[in-house]
Amino acid sequence: MIDISESVMQFLLAFIVVGPLLGAAAALLPAPPGLRGKNPDQAVLRHGVTVTGVILAAAIALVIGFDHDQPSNMQATTDISWIPALDVRIHLGVDGISLPLLVLTALLTFLCALYSYYKMPAGPSPKAFVALLLFLESGTLATFAVLDLVLFFLAFEMVLIPMYFLIARWGGEARRPAAWKFILYTLLGSVIMLLGLLLIGLQAGTFDMVALATDNGRALTASTQLIAVLAIGIGLAVKTPMWPLHSWLPDAHTAAPTVGSVLLAGVMLKMGTYGFVRIVLPIAPDGMRTFAPYLAAFAVVGIIYGSLACLALAKKGASGDLKRLIAYSSVGHMGFVLLGIATMTPTGVNGALFANVAHGLITGLLFFLVGALKDRYGTADLDTLAGATGAALYGRAPRLGALLAFAAVASLGLPGLAGFWGEMLALFGAFDPAPGLNRPAFLTFMAIGGFGTLLTAAYLLIVVRRVCMGVPRPKDQETRAIADVQTYELATWSPLVALTVLAGLWPAVLLGLTDPAVQKLLAGGKS
Repeated sequence: MIDISESVMQFLLAFIVVGPLLGAAAALLPAPPGLRGKNPDQAVLRHGVTVTGVILAAAIALVIGFDHDQPSNMQATTDISWIPALDVRIHLGVDGISLPLLVLTALLTFLCALYSYYKMPAGPSPKAFVALLLFLESGTLATFAVLDLVLFFLAFEMVLIPMYFLIARWGGEARRPAAWKFILYTLLGSVIMLLGLLLIGLQAGTFDMVALATDNGRALTASTQLIAVLAIGIGLAVKTPMWPLHSWLPDAHTAAPTVGSVLLAGVMLKMGTYGFVRIVLPIAPDGMRTFAPYLAAFAVVGIIYGSLACLALAKKGASGDLKRLIAYSSVGHMGFVLLGIATMTPTGVNGALFANVAHGLITGLLFFLVGALKDRYGTADLDTLAGATGAALYGRAPRLGALLAFAAVASLGLPGLAGFWGEMLALFGAFDPAPGLNRPAFLTFMAIGGFGTLLTAAYLLIVVRRVCMGVPRPKDQETRAIADVQTYELATWSPLVALTVLAGLWPAVLLGLTDPAVQKLLAGGKS
């Protein structure tokens, strides 16, 4: 660790949150003559790469200056009064729980901007596209950095509008119905969540998340905690998404452009599970303890449901869309995250946080790869890829086939890759849940979740077999050559591959950050 002053750390965190907003505003302005070049559209896309790159560099600097010996303490804190009458404050800070999610968001947004520079999705002005991308990044980063319930809600909502337009204006077929479904589901959930947040703030006399976590629910009556957990949990569950509140997700992913799917799966879904860990667990622990078995039950149903849906889409003759299949796989993977949270144990919650990051890396890579397949073949229909086009990627585009197989085995939880540790720790947490929870019920949930891992392996291996294997079509029947991995694709995907391997082989890098913070959170703010 390099010793960086607290004031510099405060500036870095504030800049990480506000910088993309400034970049979004600048993207809408006319480019200076010297920066326009021959193509103004490329100039604004280059602006997006530059801004997201600077934000990523600031996030890395934040990691370097972070006190890794004290990851349970809030660092780089800014605390300014905003609405004194309600004690609403501009309170920012980062600890071992939020730091990995900040870096993940900055990385994925930069990779999306870089990918779009070379492969801009068809649609309206690139200016609007870049501005929306940066606006989305700012809202997501703010969600993981703010420490006030009102600010959390505002940041939570801030991401909905840009994602709606990214789907509705740059998406594929049926993009408008999918965008409307996305916005209506998430807005309805957010309205319910707002009621719970206001109930907590008004009952406790503060909206400060650090103070509320330290109080550990002592200022809230049992009935208040129950109502608050139910209301907030519904809003967070929609965004996660938890079965049966997931039905907006497959349509949104299927219609979204490639970078929209990457950010939706890699970043936005994490906002819901982060809210459970940051708000519900420490602020209303008694209410959470009451609802934990139900949350775990919905989680394991989601694991099985998502896997069965994927198996149905993967079978021959089902005309399953690969993007839709990966979307349903996210329902299952996020089920493991929710199961870990529901155990209310350090093991389970650490597993949930690890699975969060792993899912962002692996599923982000999968959506990049499926987008590349769709660009090359003109479709993501599994039957068409496996049949009429003779995909046989190992023979036609071996590097692309190898990357798809790598992402698939990482997603199914192969030991040595990032997907393994989070799901394993979540299941271990269910084996021995927190005191007061029904252990036989959680043992049942653990067994069901373990069976879900087998189903996950089944559908992902079917996808690899159907898309990557087989015999390429004869040369005289080929309509066009299929390009293998391009240089810009390799540059975009390589960091995700490297981090997937690093997290799988050296899980202590991430667990060393999260575990002390989780221990403190579950102990009511006491180290």
